[in-house]
Amino acid sequence: MLRPADPERSRAFYGEKLGLPVYREFGTGPERGTVYFLGGGFLEISGRSGEPPSPAVKLWLQVADVTAVYEELVAAGIEVRRPPVKEPWGLVEMWLADPDGTEIVICEVPEDHPLRYRP
Repeated sequence: MLRPADPERSRAFYGEKLGLPVYREFGTGPERGTVYFLGGGFLEISGRSGEPPSPAVKLWLQVADVTAVYEELVAAGIEVRRPPVKEPWGLVEMWLADPDGTEIVICEVPEDHPLRYRP
């Protein structure tokens, strides 16, 4: 759950720019809550906070093709802090942040990575 400084701005970022599908909404007005579907989980944006996000909180989103997502985000005008890079541990990651500064890692697990296989 995130409590953004500006809920409308955050809904525009997560819903319109990142394209996350809405799972449900509750309440009314600018403080209303929106829950986005993340595939295997959910992200709730609700309420408001005057405090900056904790640097201990980071979102990790896995996608099938991080390069395609990178191109979509750049085309949508989202600032990508670091384009996709294959890390020494084998994952392909790119980094960005939401409007409040919450860091987001968008990750691709390559076909040959051990995380792809289950015993």
